[in-house]
Amino acid sequence: MLESIIAGAIRAGTPVLFACLGEVIVERAGLVNLGTEGSMLVGALAGFAITAGTGSALLGVIAGALAGLLLSLVFGYLAIQRRANQLATGLAVLTLGNGITAFFGRSFVNQQIHGINPLHIPILSDIPFVGAAFFQQDIMAYLAGIMAVVLWLFLYRTRWGLVLRATGEREEVAYAGGYSPNRVRWAAVAFGGLMAGVGGAYLSVAYTLNWIEGMTAGRGVVAVALVIFASWSPLQAVFASYLFGGAQALQLSLQADGVDASPFLLSMVPYLLTLAVLLVVGRWRRNVMPEGLKAVFGSASARSVA
Repeated sequence: MLESIIAGAIRAGTPVLFACLGEVIVERAGLVNLGTEGSMLVGALAGFAITAGTGSALLGVIAGALAGLLLSLVFGYLAIQRRANQLATGLAVLTLGNGITAFFGRSFVNQQIHGINPLHIPILSDIPFVGAAFFQQDIMAYLAGIMAVVLWLFLYRTRWGLVLRATGEREEVAYAGGYSPNRVRWAAVAFGGLMAGVGGAYLSVAYTLNWIEGMTAGRGVVAVALVIFASWSPLQAVFASYLFGGAQALQLSLQADGVDASPFLLSMVPYLLTLAVLLVVGRWRRNVMPEGLKAVFGSASARSVA
């Protein structure tokens, strides 16, 4: 049972991890995009639709990434160019994504596709206990882990990572260095939307292999919350996302074993765990929050540099 929970944690946590990594970059630029959930939804629908129409899961993932990116540009225009309230704008984009997918996804309900299959790595996949959990995952799950390392190196070992962090901390510093804070934010928002779209596409093309309305079920919002738990670090985002995935795998395992509890109560476990973790660690994480985010959460939207 523990082996299956670990394997399930990786699969269930991977779509959240993609979205969480994208949101790490967005928040490092001093923005909070609650519309991540909407980008995941349009990514899931686009990925499923293109895979169903072409038979290519790769094209489906690419389509999902592009769909998530395009929706995030709506948030970028309103929050960056028009300086609208970021939290309200994110919720509006979330609702927009929900409405778009509900309308265009009706014809894809109850369809099945052949998506991304797990890879069985020779020898390693036969290792007792850990083999099935770690070495029988699909290529996208491995890519998510690699992306976490790449983004950590980008943030802390490259000049552009320093510029991004400077923009989220003190935009005056980035501006004095000859960089446009708004351009940096645009790039961050676009990347965040792209990653959320990939996470949504993974959900429909590799995890469930079907489409239902609202299938992300709050995963995008959870990804935004887990960024706080991860201390805005890509590597810690891996642990945070797989912790949420493990809670999902646990509740599914309990239901499969016939535990005498309401399935609705069990389905609440991952979200209750997320809330509990935020209550415990939220105050500690405030000390490492990018300075620009304090204005967002403090409802102070004025910015000094265009």
